[in-house]
Amino acid sequence: MSARILVVDDNLDILANVRDYLSLRPGWSVETSPTGGDALARLGASPFDLLILDIGLPDTDGITVTKTLRESGSRLPILMLTARDTVDDRVDGLMNGADDYLVKPFSLRELAARVEALLRRANGASADALAVGPLTLNLKTMAVTREGRDIRLNPTCLQLLRELMQKSPAIVGRSRLETVVWNGSPPTSDSLRSNLYLLRQAVDKPFGVPLIRTHPGLGWSIAEPRSGAPAD
Repeated sequence: MSARILVVDDNLDILANVRDYLSLRPGWSVETSPTGGDALARLGASPFDLLILDIGLPDTDGITVTKTLRESGSRLPILMLTARDTVDDRVDGLMNGADDYLVKPFSLRELAARVEALLRRANGASADALAVGPLTLNLKTMAVTREGRDIRLNPTCLQLLRELMQKSPAIVGRSRLETVVWNGSPPTSDSLRSNLYLLRQAVDKPFGVPLIRTHPGLGWSIAEPRSGAPAD
């Protein structure tokens, strides 16, 4: 898989290490930038396949860069780097258009794996199926499995699951989910919450480790389990 990747960070050691490591992958061309302004200029001048973006930059923060790109209509996959491992920081990045995040200090091996996953998703390599960790959804048959076990869902739960998996790991708000399932007009005020409860009972409860998470006041997301993460 060939890809042109831009890495943005004001730490020159991180830039060099990430560039050198990712450049070892066949077909991956890696360029670097130390500021948000320079990154936006490069992205406007020529196409890239993926952006690795530090949230803390000297001229403008990564959130602002991400918002600028999304408001311009860009669908460029963005992997955000952050030294601030708080829920608010992670949610802020995902809500403003980032596709994934990685907390510093990070493993270069994990970084490369996340980059590869984002590139596969962007290139439609798995156009017939969605996968989040051990959970898979076949888009042709709508069959759902987790850890090799079949999961039976009603049609509403299937629609909710598909939307959450397609947007993973981003947060999906109530209005978006209600639009997808009921065209914005659910039959009762509790319909969404009731079906999300059923979805969690089927997808998470038998396995002990939750994939579906609630973000109070924001919405819901589905993502690979974090080590030691408490249930939501």
